[in-house]
Amino acid sequence: MHIRDLRPDDHSAIQQAAELLVVAFAENWPDAWPDLDSALQEVQEMLAEERICRVALDDDSSVLGWVGGIPEYDGNVWELHPLVVRPAMQGKGIGRKLVTDLEEQVRQRGGLTVMLGTDDESFQTTLSGVDLYADLWDKIKNVRNLRGHPFEFYQKCGYTIIGVMPDANGPGKPDIYMGKRLPPKS
Repeated sequence: MHIRDLRPDDHSAIQQAAELLVVAFAENWPDAWPDLDSALQEVQEMLAEERICRVALDDDSSVLGWVGGIPEYDGNVWELHPLVVRPAMQGKGIGRKLVTDLEEQVRQRGGLTVMLGTDDESFQTTLSGVDLYADLWDKIKNVRNLRGHPFEFYQKCGYTIIGVMPDANGPGKPDIYMGKRLPPKS
């Protein structure tokens, strides 16, 4: 496996990256990219010059996963969006390598922090289905993963929950904000 920039002229990889969004998000976030057209639009947006778009390929140039980065706060903070790995290849370290690669790309651009939002639209954590306005920080401190929510993956990559947007996706469906400070560029 190797990771490189996803290039605007690599039509095969772009198509595969879009297909991955539809397939990988279908079970828990079906409204994220419900069809290939919306997924292709997302990939095209991530190919903008100021953004980062990296793809993990196997030896046959099949897309195993991809990650994007969006500059915020004059480039001091970058949003990790999206991250997707082929479902059959999840749990094999590809996602972690993509996250690490994105962090290095951000660091080389002078970024200080990577942040992300990881929605809980399907009641996968103890932060969903409850009133987050009452004792929010206690709820964050005691958050539990009920059904395979990705926030634990990001914690294993060194990210910390830095906040929650209650009802971001409807009543009782929050967006969990996570962040990680990057070491300075040497």
